[in-house]
Amino acid sequence: MDGDKKPWDPSQLRKYDLNLEEIPRLHYKDPKIDEYIKENKPVVITESNIVKPAVQRWSLEYLERNLGHSGHTVFVSRNHKFKYYDEKKIYNRVSNTKGVEFTPPTRKVEMRIEDFMKRVKEWKKGDERIYLQQSLTTTVGNNIVEDFVKFDWDYVNGKQTKHNWGPLTSNLLFIAMEGNQTPCHYDEQENFFAQVQGYKRCILFPPSQFECLYPYPVHHPHDRQSMVDFERPDYNKFPKFKNVKGWEAVVGPGDVLYIPIYWWHHIESLLRGGPTVTVNFWYKGGPSTLEYPLKDHQKVSITRNVEKMLLEVLQDPKEVGPLLRSMVLGRYTE
Repeated sequence: MDGDKKPWDPSQLRKYDLNLEEIPRLHYKDPKIDEYIKENKPVVITESNIVKPAVQRWSLEYLERNLGHSGHTVFVSRNHKFKYYDEKKIYNRVSNTKGVEFTPPTRKVEMRIEDFMKRVKEWKKGDERIYLQQSLTTTVGNNIVEDFVKFDWDYVNGKQTKHNWGPLTSNLLFIAMEGNQTPCHYDEQENFFAQVQGYKRCILFPPSQFECLYPYPVHHPHDRQSMVDFERPDYNKFPKFKNVKGWEAVVGPGDVLYIPIYWWHHIESLLRGGPTVTVNFWYKGGPSTLEYPLKDHQKVSITRNVEKMLLEVLQDPKEVGPLLRSMVLGRYTE
């Protein structure tokens, strides 16, 4: 990745009308990495041993032989977009649970690794796309577990301790087809996003860009997702999206991108780049110390909690917006 010659070219990137800067790339021993993490800013960590055993061994063939033969979680999409949704927030007619009338954009299935790999290899234009997302636990094959144990845990746990993060919540393995896209969203956890095989483009936006990205309401199944379609932005409906400013990086084998808590991120495997393999490390945020002025990610957290509280009291999502408008108009606006 470093140097003038890159193992990918701009024709492998989808075209977006976005104002983007490059995310800094720093050697894993560079002390400036801790400055970026402390300031809740993204950085690409290079030349580390964090996932070196996986980079060396986890080819598609190796994963097919060793991941295990029980069913794995696979998402299926009619197009290249794999937009997250919360099943608990969908209205269920059978059980009469509260929620939103909603048609999921993807479906979730259990699939053996052999069947998944076969569909990836035989995929042709017009076929449904698939995306495997598997928790790395002791339920996977022994060789995968042994490789996982050999990750550089001293390094990642050292960052966790130094920056007072909460506990590790999960490690997810992602196997994506070329061109697969996870549309723009944010997570409420700290994330080390480690690329194992292939190349992914990562576009990030800070929490200060919250209003430019138009998140769905918290009660919606697409909570934490942007309502804006980056490929066909509706500027009449989302005018502030014209002003959005972000950061981007293309990460390859061995690169680890730090995605700070509450930072928006839009991730996609490069076009014509073959399948990609990624492992992430999700950590809970540490105890929040309120120092004024508040940081942008703290403001987002407060906004979410206020919205949740109003929804709980009013019991009707349609009542939240009018109440907020009545509180603000004429009192907090000029």
